[in-house]
Amino acid sequence: MAYTNTDTNMTSSNGLTPGMQTYYNRELLRTFEPELVHLQFGDEHRMPANNGLVMNFRKIVPLAANTTALAEGNPGDSVMLSETEVTVKLEQYGEYARCTDKLDLTHLDMNIMRKTKLFGDAGARSIDAVVRDELAKCTNVIYANGKTSRSALTASDKLTSKELRKAVRMLKRAHAQTFGGYYIAIVGPDTIYDLQDDEMFVKVSQYQDKERIYTGEIGRLFGVRLVETTEAKIFEGEGAAIGSGSAKHDVASVIVLGQYAYGCTSLKGARPRVIVKPAGSAGTADPLDQISTVGWKMDGFGVKLLQPEYAVRIECGFTA
Repeated sequence: MAYTNTDTNMTSSNGLTPGMQTYYNRELLRTFEPELVHLQFGDEHRMPANNGLVMNFRKIVPLAANTTALAEGNPGDSVMLSETEVTVKLEQYGEYARCTDKLDLTHLDMNIMRKTKLFGDAGARSIDAVVRDELAKCTNVIYANGKTSRSALTASDKLTSKELRKAVRMLKRAHAQTFGGYYIAIVGPDTIYDLQDDEMFVKVSQYQDKERIYTGEIGRLFGVRLVETTEAKIFEGEGAAIGSGSAKHDVASVIVLGQYAYGCTSLKGARPRVIVKPAGSAGTADPLDQISTVGWKMDGFGVKLLQPEYAVRIECGFTA
């Protein structure tokens, strides 16, 4: 039973003690964190308080190989160390719902716990999408099945181990470091469905060693650990035309990462939190104590590709 006022975007149908606030925040994080698949492979940099909203990342430019032997007693000329600067602006993210006391009193399921889990899921997908879209900006692109553009891809141009091997080769040539011996590929359920046809695919349950298992990890193939998420990037309707009509194929994106490819920052390591405003807390704006709000908020978050050459985007079709 839900009543909606479309003029004010208010969901129709109370305050929290510090202990309850802590409890609901914990529940929010329990729902929130397992969904942050894209976030888990970035370097974390915390922004101290009262230092503005722009984080400066600095990366050292690697030195070239030196094959000149030293002369006895002569150290030779020194080399110049250099670094480049990348900046990212921290932004606030959040969402809330306005609810009436009637909803709270009559609805069977719309209690604060349900609302907290609902916003935890929405918040996780929101922050994950921010990271995902930044990673999708990488300029190293491989098109499946030998195609040369996104607009040429059809559903038959599926992800195979060949594209993964090409991505690994590209990352190795860029001297991208691995995550404990493996690169990471973030894939969607449609693309992993096609890739699992490969007889070399190794499921997580078949791992022999005691290595760390990443959130969403489902297997590995040719030096790449595969992490699945339903939030993987899809370029809807940007592939080849379907028949003679105006409709076009959807194109999936697979992000293959080396270590240190991107960085994430937040204010003092901020985490999302639940904010509840009870009915009547708005003073004269709520004269009959009818309106309450509940939502989530992230106080300052930013993400940036730091080493774009350490990321590869594979674009492919997929089985419907």
